[in-house]
Amino acid sequence: MTAKVALVTGATQGLGLALVDGLARRLGPEDTVYLTGRSADRVKQAVADLGHANVRGEVLDVATDAPARLAETLRERHGGVDIVFNNAVMRVGPDDDPREIIDEYAEVNNLGTTRVLRAFAPLLRDGGRLIVVASSFGSLRHLAPSLHKRFDGLTSLDEVDAQVEAWKNAIKDGSARAGAWPGFVNIPSKIAQVAAVRALASQRREQDAERDILLAASCPGMINTPTSGLWWDVSDAPSPDEAALSLLSLALDPIDPAHYGQLVRKGEVLPWK
Repeated sequence: MTAKVALVTGATQGLGLALVDGLARRLGPEDTVYLTGRSADRVKQAVADLGHANVRGEVLDVATDAPARLAETLRERHGGVDIVFNNAVMRVGPDDDPREIIDEYAEVNNLGTTRVLRAFAPLLRDGGRLIVVASSFGSLRHLAPSLHKRFDGLTSLDEVDAQVEAWKNAIKDGSARAGAWPGFVNIPSKIAQVAAVRALASQRREQDAERDILLAASCPGMINTPTSGLWWDVSDAPSPDEAALSLLSLALDPIDPAHYGQLVRKGEVLPWK
């Protein structure tokens, strides 16, 4: 049997670290779980802190062309991948000015997502899973109806990237504030992430069904982290380890065909609109 290969982006802390830990514990000693992040020092420290022999660190900045380069490395090293969690995220606080942070924010959270999808979807082996960590904000119901057409029915990642660029530019030139866009940048960003999954799924659905591959977005729910605590009272929210459980089930349990191309929270599909 071929050894399995898993990869988690944004994995040096929080949910990403919990996903690596969970995968390492559930997969076998012959398998490899890649813990990735932008900082070589933080990647090295996170791998050491976990202490799993089957965890390997790699530097990966999704805001660059690094996903494509790492994908080619893993193709040469392993021939393919079995599980990919796209979890890399730039976090924002209530005091951040959207106009000042939107370039980096969109580069990591959205264009980074489509880079990962482009790079690693072609590497998925039979039975593989590619899961984008999103949130319940990734439903069109959180967006003004006049904006739904921007993200609904997109059929390519290029189309998604174009809409992200248009939204980003509207924030920078001030027209977003005067229009229907929500002030909380996380909402359009998460919708665009789910739209990217849906667009790629529309291209791959038939072949992925034949090969038992799952492509989905997943909502881990509210998590007790310092960043979430800036926005909400998360004192009673699950820890990253607890929140990771439903995502690990999506990656390791038998596939539910109803989940393909959808936003899934704790095994249930959240409506797109």
